[in-house]
Amino acid sequence: MDDYGPFELQDSDFAPVEGTARRLALLSLEEAHDVLRVLVTVAQEGGPVSAEADRLAKEIAARVPSEN
Repeated sequence: MDDYGPFELQDSDFAPVEGTARRLALLSLEEAHDVLRVLVTVAQEGGPVSAEADRLAKEIAARVPSEN
């Protein structure tokens, strides 16, 4: 595993946008639900990023169909 904490990544740790734009297709519905589950979990834990995770979870939930 690497030594990165969950939020210690820097802009330099990512490939330039120009090189990745073609690879960044829309998420599948299953992937969107996976991301939503992670965000809800983080929001419920009440840590320093819980408010942002809650906001993002609400945004995603409003844009994707439910799993049922």
